Amino acid sequence: MEKKWWKESVVYQIYPRSFKDSNGDGIGDLKGILEKLDYLKELGVDVIWLSPVYQSPNDDNGYDISDYRAIMEEFGTMEDFDQMLAAAHERGLKIVMDLVVNHTSDEHPWFVESRKSKDNPYRDYYIWRPAKDGKEPNNWGSCFSGSAWLYDETTDMYFLHLFSKKQPDLNWDNPKVRDEVYDMMNWWLDKGVDGFRMDVISLISKNQEFPDGTAGVNGYASFNEPANGPHVHEYLQEMREKVLDRADTLTVGECSGVTLEEAKKYARNDGKELSMVFQFEHMDVDADGTNKWTDKKMDLRDMKAVLTKWQKGLEGVAWNSLFWENHDQPRSVSRFGNDSGEYRELSAKMLATCLHMMQGTPYVYQGEELGMTNAPFQSIEDFRDLDSINAYHELTEQGVFEKEEMLRYLRRKSRDNARTPFQWDSTPNAGFTEGEPWIMVNPNYKEINAKEQMAREDSVFSYYKELIRLRKEHEIVVYGSYELLLPEDKELYVYTRSLGAEKLLIVCNFSENSPEFFLPEGWEAEKLQRWIGNYPDDRIEKEMQIRPYEALVLSMS
Repeated sequence: MEKKWWKESVVYQIYPRSFKDSNGDGIGDLKGILEKLDYLKELGVDVIWLSPVYQSPNDDNGYDISDYRAIMEEFGTMEDFDQMLAAAHERGLKIVMDLVVNHTSDEHPWFVESRKSKDNPYRDYYIWRPAKDGKEPNNWGSCFSGSAWLYDETTDMYFLHLFSKKQPDLNWDNPKVRDEVYDMMNWWLDKGVDGFRMDVISLISKNQEFPDGTAGVNGYASFNEPANGPHVHEYLQEMREKVLDRADTLTVGECSGVTLEEAKKYARNDGKELSMVFQFEHMDVDADGTNKWTDKKMDLRDMKAVLTKWQKGLEGVAWNSLFWENHDQPRSVSRFGNDSGEYRELSAKMLATCLHMMQGTPYVYQGEELGMTNAPFQSIEDFRDLDSINAYHELTEQGVFEKEEMLRYLRRKSRDNARTPFQWDSTPNAGFTEGEPWIMVNPNYKEINAKEQMAREDSVFSYYKELIRLRKEHEIVVYGSYELLLPEDKELYVYTRSLGAEKLLIVCNFSENSPEFFLPEGWEAEKLQRWIGNYPDDRIEKEMQIRPYEALVLSMS
């Protein structure tokens, strides 16, 4: 298997609005990130992925960009960015930008021009269609509820927005649009950034016939309907030629609706497209069919089947990205672990072990390394996320859910769970800001915070440090092949990694029970060495009770 620096790296995602506020306005900023680079160096990560920091009216927290070459005023200035980039590089940390080019803000100068008239030179930068039978051109739905088409009186036509009404989709079939995007990417590479995380990149190429899709519970086809369109691979290969091959970049595509077969094209080993993709199949194991708004618990057997499919399916032909959390998902310890009392730290460490010992590049989302939890939001007024607020109104007004029931689902699944301020210490507002935070601080910051955990050897933070160190010191963690054991076990996730004569056995208990576990054939207790575990003792026996949320990594060479 070809070795690459980005296969051996650990990426840390920063959601700038919630990371660290340096000026007391209640919003995280670039100077706040600069202030905390030594914390990330201490953790041991290699790459920082920044959620969007570009100029934006903030309809969708910066994923609606009005100027790709300017910094959001709330976050600081381009000078602040340059200073942060230089300081990161001095510490050996790389910076990956969030590339949001499926759509822009409706306040971007291109769109302001585009909507003026049918013969405006920028008209074809976006996707405009006439009405069909007096209504929307097709039944595609927006990710944030309702139709993906908005009628615009100025020219008596509809424009496509797979996301918010303020996020019109770019027309990638127009070569001028592609050249504008490549030019902008090259501008950032010239500045010295080290790669791009590409937002919803699998959606950029639309079928120009705009056929109807299968309607869901709200009467609209999924926003993923256009995923993996006719020219997506052609455009990414063109991007590789015109931009990415100029530098040694890390690229990861957010590919909603991606299949294993498609992922082999996006993240192929020949380097023609991207380094890796984010797939979300394992994020749907606790959904209710196509409805994510539920408090259904996952069945571990489903999770194992999905992760194993991707581990085995991409081995040798492409590369996996590994994650439990990001800015669009709730906190993993509340979702897949146990965020109450004695089990919170154990299950946070267990989840980390399970993920970091797999083949692929691990992504740590800010606060995950502390075992930060979902927030106790009390009412819809506590939420800031467009997706959550729109879904609440749409589904309660349609009578699909009662208000209290919907709030329960939001407390479990809302993206805002990941967006509460980072918990730095036990001072007011968790040390995030001296002002009024833009979204509520989780009240458990007095127990869960970085300052306390950095000083304690058995903390979640210290455990993450150790996992990251093991990956750096042992090639087997990066390049070893993966085999699942006990696929039908409902509580234990057990797998092996092998590289040459070396072997690892990873045992993770996803329950608060203590199931019996027998070492697999060929694994003799006296020949094994314990690498890491989340309980303090070193016992290795032929048959063991695996304790609640226990994680164990055993090595045999």
